[in-house]
Amino acid sequence: MRALDRKLLRDLWHARGQAAAIAAVIACGVAIVIMTFGAMTSLRDTRDRYYERYRFADVFSQLRRAPLPVAARIGDIPGVAEWETRITRYAALDIPRVPQPAAAMLVSLPEGGEPRLDRIALRQGRLPLRGRDELVMSENMAQALGYAPGDQLAVLLNGRKRAFTLTGVALSPEFVYVLAPGQLMQDDRTFGILWIDRPIMEAAYDMKGAFNDVGLRLAPDASEPDVIRRLDLLLARYGGTAAYGRADQLSNAYLDQELAQLRTMALVIPPIFLAVAAFLLHMVLSRLIDTERESIGLLKSFGYSHREVGVHYLKFSLAITALGVAAGCAAGLSLGHWMTTIYQQHFRFPFLRYETDPAVLAAAVALSFAAAILGTWGALARAVRLAPAAAMQPPAPTTYRRTLVDRLRLGRLLSMPTEMILRHIERWPLRALLTVFGTAMAVMLLVTLFFFFDSLDELVDGFYFRENRQDLVIGLVDPRPDTARFEIARLPGIRAVEPVLQVPARLMHGHVSQRTAISGLSHDTAFRTFRDAAGRGFTLPRSGIVLSEKLADLLGLHGGDEVRVEILEGARRQAALPVVAVTSEHVGLAAYMDRRALAGLAGEPGALTAIQALVDSAARAELMQRLKAMPAVASVSTREQAITALRETMARSMTIVIDFYIALGAVIAFGVVYNAARISLSERGRELASLRVLGFTRSEVSYVLLGELGLLVLLALPFGCALGRGLAWATARAMETKLFRIPFVMRPSTYGVAMSIALASAAVSAAMVAWRIHRLDLIAVLKTRE
Repeated sequence: MRALDRKLLRDLWHARGQAAAIAAVIACGVAIVIMTFGAMTSLRDTRDRYYERYRFADVFSQLRRAPLPVAARIGDIPGVAEWETRITRYAALDIPRVPQPAAAMLVSLPEGGEPRLDRIALRQGRLPLRGRDELVMSENMAQALGYAPGDQLAVLLNGRKRAFTLTGVALSPEFVYVLAPGQLMQDDRTFGILWIDRPIMEAAYDMKGAFNDVGLRLAPDASEPDVIRRLDLLLARYGGTAAYGRADQLSNAYLDQELAQLRTMALVIPPIFLAVAAFLLHMVLSRLIDTERESIGLLKSFGYSHREVGVHYLKFSLAITALGVAAGCAAGLSLGHWMTTIYQQHFRFPFLRYETDPAVLAAAVALSFAAAILGTWGALARAVRLAPAAAMQPPAPTTYRRTLVDRLRLGRLLSMPTEMILRHIERWPLRALLTVFGTAMAVMLLVTLFFFFDSLDELVDGFYFRENRQDLVIGLVDPRPDTARFEIARLPGIRAVEPVLQVPARLMHGHVSQRTAISGLSHDTAFRTFRDAAGRGFTLPRSGIVLSEKLADLLGLHGGDEVRVEILEGARRQAALPVVAVTSEHVGLAAYMDRRALAGLAGEPGALTAIQALVDSAARAELMQRLKAMPAVASVSTREQAITALRETMARSMTIVIDFYIALGAVIAFGVVYNAARISLSERGRELASLRVLGFTRSEVSYVLLGELGLLVLLALPFGCALGRGLAWATARAMETKLFRIPFVMRPSTYGVAMSIALASAAVSAAMVAWRIHRLDLIAVLKTRE
């Protein structure tokens, strides 16, 4: 082993504490890159293979009823490679073990049993036999309810209860994410997918020789917009509700949203860790070179070239970086596997393996080493430029002068150790500024991460309490006359009801269009509140339309503009409506109209599709039993049920991941403060030992060093909070999708908790350095040459 390499090992061992802290910061950044990009790659590749292997359709359309011969004309549309028709309906389920009403989407199986498109992947059992009352249940519901092949299930087919035997449990690329209509999060106990033999559904719903749902696979060179346009024209007379592509298919849209958010987190957080690591390496290597001036001079005097000396010190930073990269790669691969198991609980795939793209690994390693080289380049340049003769001489003593503390005569008000702290900060402002900046980066990351908990609370509070005040929403199997609400109002425990009419529509402005559902509410609704961007409340107008902020933004509309509305069912009527107001919402793309005005526009006067209700909690159990027995009720969504599902989902995924990121933020705070303290201790060891000889106690000597660091940490806290607020705002905007917008709300407690964690991390590092101060060998330190 060469002499320089032996010296390198001695240097690393001497600075092992600082090296470990820096390596930990680098490992955190590398682990996040590998974990998030690996999870993103695994999800994306699994999705693509699953879609291809199980023949996920490219275009989808629902309609009222069309005869089967129409399907042959669908195949004549240019660009259509394959198509398949089926029957789909929503139906209520009678599940004794579930107190509230449950529902399912019924999907017909073709005569051959296996669909050509959107094929099902059997996880247990078999497909139903023709002519038997058998069905296959989606895996999400079967696992939540504990169902297995052979169990019995009662389904209300067109209002008539019918007992079925469960023969299989399955998955489908169409239902990777299973979500009930109108819900934010999955509730697998109350909603799932059931596949039933087609003749049974034909008989139950009077669909003999007809279909109401069709899926298409496109040729490689097909134009999706053109196919959708031609398909809409063909199915318009049969009550078609406008075709749509994969981008607007609900399950795929949720999956795309998760991939986009993973990418955002992977691009935002790791650079913070790498920047801090570069800063820490600069601090450590600069100090090492300053203390080894004589050694550098001797090395060059003995014939070592400038390049060899520079490479020697470069190896110091690269060795620390290599340690961090190795630990980060191992941790990232392990965490990536763990994260994949979390996603398997939400997105249902028949297979999901964690895969890491070698390019991602190479990029993470390359960026880490690049950050290390950039961070130490200035210190390396000083070592290379240092002439042997100059290096053999001690550095020029620091020029001391009266500081601001002296000029303001603050010494009369301060103790001697405190005065020493302030003087040292003023004489080394750049060093103090870098310590403040590094600590502020840790606080910034912590504030940003805790912001997500605030945004979740605001999302729940805003959507379920301020905007929607009903206790439950009762979905109906088919549109019903207005008198249906009076039947619900007479049930026990119902305090008040309001009707709702939802109509699919396409909103157009210029060349931009969006497909959504218009909600028709009572003009004087007490269950739904509307607020503009400034937080001012307003009532639903009798005419015109109200758009959610995101929908208005996508269409380029403002209050007072005109939007073209095409109803996507029935007679497909069109109208130009004024945008009366824009309401601030964080969920979905919503549009609202007065219910009577919407019914007139849709050609369905007096119709309603759902009923909102306030409920007396004392009679809730009896009410649920009565609703379960009503054939016209397709689903019941309660506020408590939705909030519980949302929080359970967050607890299983987002909370765990964010807690992990918070721990990494604490690592940054510890690394910055510990390195700053150790460097300061090595620089001022002689000074501190002299103070001990002059009569200062151990506590006073510790206060001189740690008091300075404590003051710098306190100065970094407000700076870090301000940076965190800015990063939180930018992250919220970057993670915004059509389905969700993260509300930008930051409570004072967020700043308090983030600062507390940073202070706790700083206190731990300070305690470790204080232990070293108390063990100072006064004689050895005082023998050190100036």
